[in-house]
Order: sequence, then structure tokens, then C-alpha cells
Amino acid sequence: MLWRYYRWSFLRSTPNRLFFIAPVLPLRFLSSAATVCATNPTTQYKKFRENHQHFPEKNNKLFITLTHQIVHSTLLNCTSDLIALSFFLWCAKQPNYFHNTTAFDHMVGVVNRLMLRYETVGGVVWGLESIGCVPKAQTFLLLLRIYWRGGMCDMVFEAFEQMGCFGFVPNTFARNVIMDVLFKIGRVDVAIKVFKETQLPNFLTFNIALCNFCKLNDLVRVREIFTMMLGMGYYPNVETFEMILNYFCKLGMLVEAYQVLGRMIILGIPLSVNAWSMLIDGFCRLRRIDIACSLLEKMGKTGCSPNIVTYTTLIKGLMESKMIGDAFHVLNIMKSKGYAPDLVLCNVLIDCFSKVGRYDDAVDVFVNLETQKMAPDSYTFCSLLSTICLSKRFSLLPKLVHGLVIEADLVVCNALLIYFCNAGFPSLAVELYSDMLDRGFTPDKYSFVGLLSGLCGARRVDEAVNVYYGIIMNYPGQDAYIHTVITDGLIKAGKFYKAIRVFRKAVVEKHPLDAVSYTVAIRGLLKSGRIGEACTLYNQMKEVNLTPNAHTYNVMLYIFCGERDLKMVIELLQEMIDARIELSCNNYFRLCEFLCRSHNSNSAVNLLIEMRDLGLIPANAICVPLSEEHVQGLKVDVASLLLKGYLENDPFVGTSGSEDLSDVAASVG
Repeated sequence: MLWRYYRWSFLRSTPNRLFFIAPVLPLRFLSSAATVCATNPTTQYKKFRENHQHFPEKNNKLFITLTHQIVHSTLLNCTSDLIALSFFLWCAKQPNYFHNTTAFDHMVGVVNRLMLRYETVGGVVWGLESIGCVPKAQTFLLLLRIYWRGGMCDMVFEAFEQMGCFGFVPNTFARNVIMDVLFKIGRVDVAIKVFKETQLPNFLTFNIALCNFCKLNDLVRVREIFTMMLGMGYYPNVETFEMILNYFCKLGMLVEAYQVLGRMIILGIPLSVNAWSMLIDGFCRLRRIDIACSLLEKMGKTGCSPNIVTYTTLIKGLMESKMIGDAFHVLNIMKSKGYAPDLVLCNVLIDCFSKVGRYDDAVDVFVNLETQKMAPDSYTFCSLLSTICLSKRFSLLPKLVHGLVIEADLVVCNALLIYFCNAGFPSLAVELYSDMLDRGFTPDKYSFVGLLSGLCGARRVDEAVNVYYGIIMNYPGQDAYIHTVITDGLIKAGKFYKAIRVFRKAVVEKHPLDAVSYTVAIRGLLKSGRIGEACTLYNQMKEVNLTPNAHTYNVMLYIFCGERDLKMVIELLQEMIDARIELSCNNYFRLCEFLCRSHNSNSAVNLLIEMRDLGLIPANAICVPLSEEHVQGLKVDVASLLLKGYLENDPFVGTSGSEDLSDVAASVG
């Protein structure tokens, strides 16, 4: 009987050191397997296979498992790397045998050591020949795969070249490996050429191209390769379909995502929980929370149960849409289904709570991690720093992180840089940046932001400007954020003229500048009393096809109210209505005062009424209703009831932009 041939035992798997249950043969069988040793592995292994041909054919899967175990054991115990490689190559030639990933992982280390000895791929091949291993096409294909798996890019190219030197024509697999390595080292143009010149592309060819073009965010080629793949009769597997689906969802291209979904349904591929989660995430990104919630319901009706990733995605979308009550409702449903919040969800809650201004709730989530026996990670720490910076409760941090040990990676260091700048310790930010360099960190744009903000905050203005010019010279391709930060830092340091000079030079040199960059410069001109230049810069911004954001509109509205320019106020209000831009609280009060003292202001008042009806005026700002019957009363009541205590405030409080500098910490990580 079959049960006589095996018993259950625990075997240790390498390299992940995980335990699994696998059937093994009785001790008599294993003792004969143990004779496979490093002295003459090929002969011993062949004898072992011949002696056990009687093993039941119906249990072939079990026999293959045992074979893999024996081969791997032999490779591990082999004292000669060259013999181990020879044995590995010989096994691959045996009928009905294939190496598993464990064997390939072990051979990466073997080949690494051989490269230290022989230095070149040709040297390794010569070493194999010296022990009687005649190089064949399969030899080079296996070497290619080992080098590919080990990330040894130079060796991949050399093995490919040696294959040609020995008269072997590289097949599709070899070309696939070369193409993937070319993508990985950034030689996209050459990789595309290899792809186009591959005469017999297979599934792996298209799959490699699709994966890499998705990573490169090349929408045109993703569509092209996907269409070509289907046209040649190759259908992506579930993982590839989900990768493409996720790619389209992240771009907000739900039409294309639905086309991919339709193709999966036609091919009979069942929708996994991952696919549902991706669709929900896509609609959340588009702020179509209603559809995202309906998808969650449909998901349950199809028999596919949401997992904690699905719930986390929807809760994040709800909170980002400021639907806090609904987010808590989904959270309670998740808990009722038996899912306890994990660290990822807690990190999302801390981040989202801080962004909607519920700082106490964010801190509570962090404090409760200890109760739930969850150790905070670097993302948790960065989210907490963001909460502290946004709430301005800097004294809380030492109490909250007392005894906390977090590995200091680049993201954590960048978050600390921003924290020191916001907390009033710019000199510590500069010291931390120097320490980062000493520890071998490669700075990114957030590191540069922290350094420039620290230097400006420490009033080391000239040094900050020199560092800024050094950054754009030595690290070309910096985005608008760097230019915005130096301008803003100089303005905060009171160096208005120097800030404008730096900004105008960036314009002349055609560095990438966005709406936030121009808005910060306009604010600097306003604070230095150069209102005419601010208006000119605003017009220049529109001339270069930069669409003003909420911050820009509110800054300009502040200027024109101060200048008593009713015509421009009306024009701006209409533009804000067309663009659905919310009016800031301070500008609402300022407008009320301005309109109370202006003649022929009915048009502007009507625009305010329209903004109120569209929800473009914050609810906490509308202390007195704006309607036709209250217009006359408005001129008397607004000044006395609303304006007191507000006009002295900073006119820029309550405005925001795509890269608002107060939100830098929230964007880290």
C-alpha cells in the first residue's frame, strides 16, 4: 500500500528558514539517498535513480520532491564549488527533472565564489571543461539564469557574449534575460530594440516588457505591448492581469481598467480579492467614494470576502474625502468580520487624522499601539512627526517617543529634518544632514528641502543660496519643490529682495516651476510692498499656462481687496467659481469688509451668494447668511460682527497648494 512508502515529518527549508510538512520515505530509502556525496555526485545520483525505479509512478510528485531534497542536500555538502556547478548542470539534463528556486539560490553563492577564482565567465567555463564538463547551449542558459537571479548584470552580458563565441545562437529565453537586465540598468532604448528584434517572442517576453513599462509609467507602450500580446495569442496570467489592472487604477484610468476586467471575465479568470481592492482603490483616488462603497457590497455578493487591505483602502478613501463618520462605520464592519486593525491601517489612520485636523485622534491611535502589542515602524514614526508638525504641539514628541527604537532610514531622517525646522531648531536640521552624509545616506529632494530650510531658519542665508546653486548644478533635474523652498525660506528670513532675485533667475534659466513656486514669489512681493510686480507676476504665471491653485487665488484676492480694485475682485471670484476653488475664511471676512465700503458691489455680493450655494465658503466662516434680503443688513452687521479679531491675522492662513510648505512633513514617506 502507498502509505507504507512514506511517513510525515518536519523538514527545514532554506533560505527562508520556514517549516513545512512533506512526505519522506522510510529510513531504508533515506540511507541510500545519503550515499549521494561530494566525492562523485553524478555517478552516485545516477545509481540512486536506477535503484529506486520501483517507486510508485502514481506518487511521481512525491518522488520529484524527494529528488529536489537530495539534489539540494548534495549541493550543500559538496566541498568543491566547481563540482557542485557541474553536478547542477548534469541534473538539469536529466529527463523529467527541473531545478527549483532553492537550488538556483544556492548556486548564486557558488557561482559568486567561482567568479572570485576565475574572474570571468570564460574562466568558469574553462574550469568546467577541466573536469570533463563539455559546455553546451544549456550550460550558458543555466549560467545566464543564475547570474540573472543573482543580479550580476555584467556577468549576464558576458555569458550572453560567450554563448555566441562558442557558436550557440541565443534563443528567446536568453534574449528575454538580456532585455530584462537592460531595463534594470536603465538602458530602455536598447531593451526596446532587443524586444523588437526577438523573432519568436513568448509569454515571458511580453510579461517582462509589460512589467518594466508599468514601472517606467510608460502608458503608450503598456497599451501597445498588451494589445500585441493578446494579438499573438498569449494571455497574461492572473498576476500580470492584476499588475496591469493596478497600473490603470493608480493612473485613474478606470475605462481602461474596466476593459482589462472584462477581458479577465471573458477568459474565465476569477476576480480575486486583490483585483476588487485595486478597483476600490482606483475609485477612491478619483474621489468616487459612492462607487467604491457599492463595489464593496458587490464584492460580498459574488462570494469574495474583503480582506483587511480592502477595508484599509476604503477607509483611507473615506477619510481623505472627509467622510469620517462613514470611515468609522466601515471600520466597525471590518471588526465585526473578525479583522483587527493591523499596523498598516493604524499608520493610515494616524496620517489621515492629522491631515483632516483631528490631531488628538491621531495621537490616540499611536498611543494605543502599545495596548494592541504592535511595534511602530518608520512609517508610523513619520506619520507621528507629521501630526506634531501640523498641530504645532512640538512638546509632545519627547513624551510620545520615549523608549521608542526605530531604524533610521532616509525617510525617517528626512522627516526629522522637517520636524527640526518646524519646531524651531534649524541648526539641528543642518547637523542632522551632515550626520546623514557621514552615515552614507544618499540625499534626495526632501533631504535638500530640510537642509535649505534649516540654513534659512538659522539665518545662514548666503550659505543657503550657495548650497541651493550647488544642488541644481550637481543634481540636475530637480523639480519645482527645491526652487519653491529656497524662495520661501529667504522670505521667512526677511530677505525679500534676495528671494525675488533667486526666483527670477530660476525663471530666466527655465527651471521647472509650478503654481506654488509663483504663489510663494507673489507672496514675497506682496510682503515687500511691491504690489504692482506681484500682479505682473500673476499675469506671467497664466501666460506660461500655469493654472492658479487655491493658494494663488486667495493670495491675489487678498491683494486686490487691499487695493480696493472691485473689478479685479469680481473677475477673481468668477474664476474661482468656474474652477470650484474654495474661498479662505480670512478672505471671506476681508471681502465682507471691502464690500460694505464699496459702491456698486451687488455683482460681487451675488458671486459670494453663488459661492455659498456651491459650498465654496467654509461653513465656519458664514456667521451671517448672505442672501438678497440680507444685503442691506450686511453693510451694517458684517463689520461689527465678523471682522473684529480677523483682519490682524496672517492673510495666508487657511490657504493651501499642491506643495504647500506647511504640509511637507505629511508628504514624507
